[in-house]
Amino acid sequence: MTDTAAIIVAAGLGTRAGGRVAKQWQMLAGRPVLDRTLDVFRAAPGMGRIVLVLHPQDMHRAADYPDVQAVAGGDTRAASVRSGLAALAAGGAGRVLIHDAARPLVSQRIIADVCAALDHARGAAPALEVTDALWCGADGTVTGMQDRTGLYRAQTPQGFDLRAILAAHEASEGAPLDDVEVARAAGIEVVMVPGEERNLKLTRAEDFARAEAMLGAKMGIRVGSGFDVHAFGPGDGVILCGVEIAHERGLSGHSDADVGMHALTDAIYGALGLGDIGRHFPPSEAQWKGADSAVFLRHAARMAAERGYAIGNVDVTLICERPKIGAHAAAMAARLAEIMGIAPDRVSVKATTTEKLGFAGREEGIAAMATALLTGAA
Repeated sequence: MTDTAAIIVAAGLGTRAGGRVAKQWQMLAGRPVLDRTLDVFRAAPGMGRIVLVLHPQDMHRAADYPDVQAVAGGDTRAASVRSGLAALAAGGAGRVLIHDAARPLVSQRIIADVCAALDHARGAAPALEVTDALWCGADGTVTGMQDRTGLYRAQTPQGFDLRAILAAHEASEGAPLDDVEVARAAGIEVVMVPGEERNLKLTRAEDFARAEAMLGAKMGIRVGSGFDVHAFGPGDGVILCGVEIAHERGLSGHSDADVGMHALTDAIYGALGLGDIGRHFPPSEAQWKGADSAVFLRHAARMAAERGYAIGNVDVTLICERPKIGAHAAAMAARLAEIMGIAPDRVSVKATTTEKLGFAGREEGIAAMATALLTGAA
């Protein structure tokens, strides 16, 4: 196996997984996904060079991985793999394992089996036999059945003779699904080795929970609450949860007086044990006068990520008689989700009145309360 190299493909944007960053940079049980994937290949007996293919805008991250060679990927997965293969072509490797960074739970057994298969084949890859019934469908209705006989679910790493797969990629056209398709188009026989359910590919947000359960990670859960009040003052509109709403008065405050975003920001800080907005952005400092409150919320979300926590969900309640919030709630939730880098379905924005009681009932101002749930490694 000493002449075996690995290409870790981490050049995608991974948007289906949600989050502020691509899935390979998101935290899995307290560590970035890519770090876990690289560690498996670093530990593989006899593994030679490791080439890391990154999105061009992520090349600055290469400094965090000085023991691997980083190259910029292309517009497609196939183009990214070609970049990795070109980087290896001048080296001494005779064969290569091509692996998705989003499969951080790959086992040493799978890597060893693929390498062993390459002792007598030019291509090898792990696969799982399809055991579920398969349907055809359209418009949400089952339209037929698909025979599952002879069908397998593909996994990585997919291993090949280096020169053979490089030539196959150079001759490839179209948009192949994976490297096995490229190899077969070039006449390379690919043998299958047993895959593992644990070797799942992180694609959607729920896959992270499955992976953490497989890791046996002890989940840490933190909950924070926030409350804020701003009085009405001169103006012709208010900003609530990042959305401008016309109104006969504005809200008074040192920043843009976004009472909903302030309450949510304090909820995240509270969950982390980091105090409130005033601790991080003192109102005594002139630079925050009139500031966009998105600056505060973005900072709180970044503090959570840096401490290994993901924002599970947030709930904001605006307390006022007017303006009416219902027509704007969806836009508010979308804006908050954008700032925090999470999916909109993890954000709730709603409103209530005080039945004409108190300062909010007298329309002297608006109050907001918020709750934030954070999850991460304990």
